[in-house]
Amino acid sequence: MALQNIGASNRDDAFYRYKMPRMITKIEGRGNGIKTNVVNMVDIAKALARPASYTTKYFGCELGAQSKFDEKTGTSHVNGAHDTAKLAGLLENFIKKYVQCYGCGNPETEIIITKTQMLNLKCAACGFVSDVDMRDKLTTFILKNPPEQKKTAKEKKALRRADKEQLKEGEAADEEQKKLKKEAAKKKATTGSKTSSKKKPSGSDEDRSPTHSQGDENDQAAEDDDDDVQWQTDTSLEAARKRIQEQLSAVTADMVMLSTTEEQNPETRTHQNGADKNTHGRLVNEIKQCLQKGTSAAQFKSFLVTLSGTPQEIMDALLEALFEGLGKGFSKEVSKKKNYLAAATQVEGSQMVLLKAIESFIGKANPDAAKEVALVLKSLYDVDVLEEEFIMKWYQQGLGGMNKSSLIWKNAKPFIEWLQSAESETEEE
Repeated sequence: MALQNIGASNRDDAFYRYKMPRMITKIEGRGNGIKTNVVNMVDIAKALARPASYTTKYFGCELGAQSKFDEKTGTSHVNGAHDTAKLAGLLENFIKKYVQCYGCGNPETEIIITKTQMLNLKCAACGFVSDVDMRDKLTTFILKNPPEQKKTAKEKKALRRADKEQLKEGEAADEEQKKLKKEAAKKKATTGSKTSSKKKPSGSDEDRSPTHSQGDENDQAAEDDDDDVQWQTDTSLEAARKRIQEQLSAVTADMVMLSTTEEQNPETRTHQNGADKNTHGRLVNEIKQCLQKGTSAAQFKSFLVTLSGTPQEIMDALLEALFEGLGKGFSKEVSKKKNYLAAATQVEGSQMVLLKAIESFIGKANPDAAKEVALVLKSLYDVDVLEEEFIMKWYQQGLGGMNKSSLIWKNAKPFIEWLQSAESETEEE
């Protein structure tokens, strides 16, 4: 399907990213029943983020002809024979009035109906609110058929929370079913052993050997009772590491924290601390070199997999590489570089690792960074890098830890209270 830039003023811009399909029309019928069918009206309307009924109605209003859009079949008809160029020109006028921002010209706008029944275009790019001319005939149709409003942040969070609850309920049901299956299998095995003990061996060895049918039944029972088999597990540190690497992907394996704390003498501890510093410095340098190449977020995600170190070491080094020496203005830089943080938190458990890395970074930086911790959390929460569940868990752990008097928890408290109030409001609704 041939594409063109949205808006006549952007027609010759080869790098313009907002595009729509070229209009395709078809003349149908004869005589008084002749109609013009805009074949790809649904695709055009989708590219403009407007209902197809709006563009169809606009054609009818401007041409003084009856027009109709069928929601079921997706067909758009305008009475009369009209050439494609004429309808394309009308579509350009529709884009100028009802799609493009009056401030920056960006087509990434949303139609807002005010309490006084006026139409505004709110631009997602520059934030400008444009006033639509209410003398246009189409405005009456839009007021009677308002566009579907996008879900708010609270509604999105509520939907995600409902999905999580359904997932937990499903897992609980699976566990219950598995438990019942185990109990039934054990009961069956107990009954079978009692029956076999009552039978006395007689005759030759050949007579006492199990028949072919009995062997088949035993094999079948073994397959059915796989859940009853108890396997001996090697719990050594090396075996645990091997199992993690085999069962999880490379990224997930890196994100699993394996506690290896052992009693060490003073000399061993000193050597270990020196090794940790060397590891941190090496990771920071490797990440900086990657960032200096202008690596995209997708490429950066693949690069993190190649790094050697624990998940916490990698995340600590990432924050050091991205925000080294930052105090005031820390939250603004987090907003600018959120894509790299999002790439590093794609696996389960990584959000807590990121929160602890933020805590560690702020602890090393000056107090100005601690003052902006609420803004940092809000910025990452809005783009779904951090979820409410993990933020609350991290905050509670911090209040109960050794450094509960730290400035981090004091400055994070307003955002935590906002989260709690937003959750209670959602539950009431």
